[in-house]
Amino acid sequence: MSGFLVRRLLASLLTALLASMVVFAIVRTVPGDIVMQMMGQSSDDPRAEAALRAFFGLDQPLYQQYLDWLWRVLQGDLGRSWNKGLDVADAVWSAFLVTLELGLLTLLLATFIGVPLGLLAALREGRWLDHALQTINLLGLSAPVFWVGLMLLVGASSLLAWSPPLIYRGPSESFSDNLAMLVLPVLSLGVLQAAAYAQFTRQAVISAKREDYVRTARAKGMPLASVYFKHILRNILIPLVTFMGLILIQILGGVVIIESLF
Repeated sequence: MSGFLVRRLLASLLTALLASMVVFAIVRTVPGDIVMQMMGQSSDDPRAEAALRAFFGLDQPLYQQYLDWLWRVLQGDLGRSWNKGLDVADAVWSAFLVTLELGLLTLLLATFIGVPLGLLAALREGRWLDHALQTINLLGLSAPVFWVGLMLLVGASSLLAWSPPLIYRGPSESFSDNLAMLVLPVLSLGVLQAAAYAQFTRQAVISAKREDYVRTARAKGMPLASVYFKHILRNILIPLVTFMGLILIQILGGVVIIESLF
């Protein structure tokens, strides 16, 4: 087991290293760089351009630039954004906190909506309620995240005459403004993820219902509610938690679009 973990860790590190090489090479080879942006109209001054390239280390060979960058990254120095005038680590950390807050709230919403709907659909398997919930899940899975966000934004502004704040404020600054800023993005992401969670829960419960231990419990006269809560839910808990991790990854991927929209 330990050997497997070591091999997986080494493979992950090698993959990250190769990916960083490819991305670094692409960024360095595309036309335009920070020197040309900083010089602007005076880009025809070769002395100034050479001085700036030496300052940023862009006069070095590509492999040397990569090794210098990698050494700084290993020391925790991600560089500085000259466009924003901020350290890259600080900019990434501040943006990550917002993304993490949005992702966790969306995950909670998807869990509290999707799991009960999936249980209800499995309990009424093959009946009209199951078919209705399946149709709703299909619509939720098919709806693009940006479209749901736009519809919520238009509906809130036209029907409720309300729009979220334009400037993000953390919960420590203003809890009400923070909640108002996140309610529409969380709903936009939560619709898709709740549908996925409901579908997964339904399939897991239906599969567990056909196991021998469930039939044995029912044959002994155990009430259906006890069978669900004492046996079925306990056995599908691990798959649900595993699926929660996958959902969180999808949420963090969809956050990019929602953050741009709101």
